[in-house]
Amino acid sequence: MSEINEKLLIDVGSTYFKVCSAHGVEQHFRDFNKDIFDDLTYKCGDTIHNYKKEDIFICSSANGGLSTLIIGLTNSFSIKYATNIAFNSGINIIDTVLYKDIENSSIPSDLIDVIIVVGGINSVENIFDEKLFEYLKKIKYSNIVYVGSQNSSDYLKKNIENLVVLPNIIDDRLHVNEEDLKEYLTNLYQADIMGKEDIKHLYEITDNQIYSTPYIVNKTLPMVGTKFAVANPYILIDIGGATTDIHYSKDLVDENIVTENEYDRLVFKKLGVFKSRESLIFTAKNNEFVYELLAYLKVTEHIFEEKNEKATRILMQLAIFLVLCKVSHFRKAYINLKLLALNSIVLTGGITKVLKKEEIEAIVSFFYKKILNSKHNPSVVMDLNYDIWTLGMNK
Repeated sequence: MSEINEKLLIDVGSTYFKVCSAHGVEQHFRDFNKDIFDDLTYKCGDTIHNYKKEDIFICSSANGGLSTLIIGLTNSFSIKYATNIAFNSGINIIDTVLYKDIENSSIPSDLIDVIIVVGGINSVENIFDEKLFEYLKKIKYSNIVYVGSQNSSDYLKKNIENLVVLPNIIDDRLHVNEEDLKEYLTNLYQADIMGKEDIKHLYEITDNQIYSTPYIVNKTLPMVGTKFAVANPYILIDIGGATTDIHYSKDLVDENIVTENEYDRLVFKKLGVFKSRESLIFTAKNNEFVYELLAYLKVTEHIFEEKNEKATRILMQLAIFLVLCKVSHFRKAYINLKLLALNSIVLTGGITKVLKKEEIEAIVSFFYKKILNSKHNPSVVMDLNYDIWTLGMNK
């Protein structure tokens, strides 16, 4: 019996449950009128009861993750480094604030789960002043962590209540030191889950820590080649109900971030096909090439008003196109990937149950011809059996 057969793996998504047992993977659409635990045990209870609590492993993206605000000294180093670590920890970033502009920055109206303050190498000091404290007084937040110059940590600690100080994420060679902040955010996510009514009951069926699904998928990337015929460099696109994630090989970026990770993650939190359907449509309507794409797919913009299987298929195709646009040099963004060097595109998540491979290939081909003016044609690989998720859970 393989290792996977000795465990029960459960992924609680924003729209689906996935359960991987000795008998394969089963998938269930969630009933949003029910508590997650009640819904899961009603649909999969017979399977779950065959396993001991120590053999059941759960990951989840259903609680929406932690909302995070990053305050940093520079876009090129502190904010970019902290953003990179937060994304790879499975965290949702709601905004970033460049410190020199903090007095004119907007104030988030919602409660922020965690604020990350960062800036400077350890040999510099007097980076922050009262402007930071005045800004923080206007924000509702639950946690705050400082990961900047150690010379400023005592000053900040005296003036910010409950500030957690961790080692600087920027070392003296301007390389990123990510492990302490990554562990802090992962533990915070865990604590957040424990407090969520919908999620905490899941600990009635498992003795193991529940991780965020993006964190699990990111762990899998170095092993993808063991299951799929992928050629480096590649990207992995995970289109879910609430977000679209791209995990990418760092061979595809011209970056000054030096880390031990070979892969990074980007999140497009408003490009899901169910929970963030309206924002996806809004983004599509504001893309100058989408109407041409709709004609290519032989539909009109009236498809946006429909709520049926065909409309979902079209939205998933649009999501692929829109995220490729967002990471291409066609758009100025946090990360621009060298898509002409890309050899494979791996698709995972619910999209593989909805779209056929040729439908995805058609979108990829349209994107390269229309946006990049190229006949380049990376191979499309479908994770039809959620092997990527199960690989990460078993690591």
